[in-house]
Amino acid sequence: MRELTIQDSEQAEYRRNFVRDMMKHAWKGYAEYAWGYNEVKPVSKAPHTESIFGGEKLGASIVDGIDTLYIMGLNDEYLAARTWIENNLDFSKFDVDLSVFETNIRYVGGLLSIYALTKDQMFLRKAVQIADKLLPAFDSPSGIPYSNVNLRTGFARNHDWAYGAAILSEFGSMHLEFMYLSHVTGDPKYREKALKIRDAIKRAVPRSDGLYNNYMNIETGQWLARPTHISIGALGDSFYEYLIKAYVQSDGQDVEAYQMYVDAMKAYENKLIFTSTQSRLVYFAELKDTSINHKMDSLACFSGGMLAMGARKSNEPLKSRHMSLASGIANTCHESCVRSKSHLGPETFFFSSRADAMAYGPSEKYYILRPEIIETYFYMWRYTHDPKYRAWAWDFVEALERYCKSEAGYSGLRNVYQPVIKDDVQQSFFLAEVLKYLYLIFSPDNVIDLDEWVFNTEAHPLPILKRS
Repeated sequence: MRELTIQDSEQAEYRRNFVRDMMKHAWKGYAEYAWGYNEVKPVSKAPHTESIFGGEKLGASIVDGIDTLYIMGLNDEYLAARTWIENNLDFSKFDVDLSVFETNIRYVGGLLSIYALTKDQMFLRKAVQIADKLLPAFDSPSGIPYSNVNLRTGFARNHDWAYGAAILSEFGSMHLEFMYLSHVTGDPKYREKALKIRDAIKRAVPRSDGLYNNYMNIETGQWLARPTHISIGALGDSFYEYLIKAYVQSDGQDVEAYQMYVDAMKAYENKLIFTSTQSRLVYFAELKDTSINHKMDSLACFSGGMLAMGARKSNEPLKSRHMSLASGIANTCHESCVRSKSHLGPETFFFSSRADAMAYGPSEKYYILRPEIIETYFYMWRYTHDPKYRAWAWDFVEALERYCKSEAGYSGLRNVYQPVIKDDVQQSFFLAEVLKYLYLIFSPDNVIDLDEWVFNTEAHPLPILKRS
């Protein structure tokens, strides 16, 4: 591991403070033009009311961003956020359908994280209230939760577009939050819900190749025969992430989760990990029914960090193999950025004789402030201290400043190759994830120490539950 110099430290401090100022700018725009609403339109200077949480004043950016404010030491902003949560965050006032997955990772995860950082009981009470609103979704024959739940009636249903099925990444990403919730409340019902999901996944008839379909029938508890869609990106991603993180959260006690993770990665290595012929870039492909699609989502770029974390918890030869694979994925995702004019990666990129790590159509060329590439840079920096990861992260910062910064925050782009038109949305996860991971890349390793904390999929740190 490379030794850091005084010059490295001074440069990192400058860049860390720069990212902190980015957070102040993003927060100021939201506070001035959309306070209490879920997100801001930083170009139009108005609330964004078409987000996944709709037009209700649920304060998604406040809850998603408060732990970032706290970690950065932005005390005035933190106190304003805390006051809003205490006085206004009340899901019992609303008659609206919400995504169980998104509500869990952003609201329950965000509140549990700031509770863990501050030990302020108000945050824990709010987390419990919201988690309890999600519980009717778990009342299914299999124990797999439905995708959406109505806050007033408790009526639960799956997404209309998902063939009536539950989505792997969604029901597979309840574990960290619900296990910690039972740990801090002493109420086992949350842990029981999480473990029932694990049991349902184990009972489902597996594919012969060990891969997991992204769709499960909630009534039967079996994977859909058709369509088959297997991906480390959209619809699959955080299921795999939560397997290795469940092992980390348990301080190495949840060996079942670790073995499920190792087996899943072995299945991908056998069938869906490739090296491009043109540029020798390593990537995860997707399987749709019997067709292999040689493409990656930007969402799948989290996998470099996941593989690095798994490598750190493994013995040889798996350790070296997965660390090499993690490095390859990080490089591929970096290439998806630097091959665009903006130096920000597209939503989806392909590998072919035509081009590597490039998007083709307009529906693939956009950037909505996604964090996954930065997430992998963060883990690779923490585990290797290779200076290229800080350099890549700073290049990303400069790209955000040049092309995404608006008068009232930061906006996504319609086309990363012609970065002219902004999408006019500052996603709440930009506050929760992008700016937090960037700040931590330029911070000392003891700021959210990875031996003490594990991040949920929305970058909300939760404590590792030590065996003692």
